[in-house]
Amino acid sequence: MILCYASGDGLGHLTRLRSVLHTLGMDGPVTVVTGSPFAGDPRVTGDWRVVRSAGAADLAPDEVIVDAFPAGLKGELIRGDGILPGTRVTHLARLLRWDAYAPLLPADPPRYDRTFVLEPLAPAHEAYLRTVSAEIVPLTLTDPPSEPVDVDGWLIVHSGPEAETLELVAYARDMASVEGVRPPMTLVSPQKPGGLPPQVAYLDVYPAWRPGPNVGRIVTAAGFNAVRQFAPWRDIHRMLPFPRSLDDQFTRAARARHSAG
Repeated sequence: MILCYASGDGLGHLTRLRSVLHTLGMDGPVTVVTGSPFAGDPRVTGDWRVVRSAGAADLAPDEVIVDAFPAGLKGELIRGDGILPGTRVTHLARLLRWDAYAPLLPADPPRYDRTFVLEPLAPAHEAYLRTVSAEIVPLTLTDPPSEPVDVDGWLIVHSGPEAETLELVAYARDMASVEGVRPPMTLVSPQKPGGLPPQVAYLDVYPAWRPGPNVGRIVTAAGFNAVRQFAPWRDIHRMLPFPRSLDDQFTRAARARHSAG
């Protein structure tokens, strides 16, 4: 059994876990410790067991995977932490605002048998991981197969919160106005926000990362999954980064724009 710690209340942690497990070919039983409201959606978690808290020793996992935050969201994970001897412990590292996260690290932080680096990290972040990881290797993710989201015109994708979703819609409409075009627009989100302009269609689709041939533009925030998954369509992808306490969407968006030339 694989025990996954997916701290945070967003959809991104669970989507990333889906991709990691698929990439590594891990198809055994999975238990996910998460407080995310999206964990109740069977399209997201499938046959995973979802719990809000768990002791690794009680579950006796073969492997423990800690997503994004090397000592948990608030620095709550410590070395050992009830993990049985012989259990492999893996960390999934993505870009953090390391200056904000580092003060949360406990005095005796977790140690990892391996850390998968999923995107370039801040130098101090990577240096820290080298002190707590027996092995650090890059990992390029592959998503599970899914049907394309094919709509006419522009596709806006965001899982919330509602205010951000509406801001992305306004951003897309402003772009269209500046460019002097009036494309059809479709919002894909887990819930329809109040105040969505009637001209913008709405879909609840998951996963929503592969656009169909009729999509002319993709508008998202600059979260890890959106930037990675839409990389093959960078020429039509526009990002609006949002401030996060620990995720650095602004650096990620700048990198993506630079790599696009």
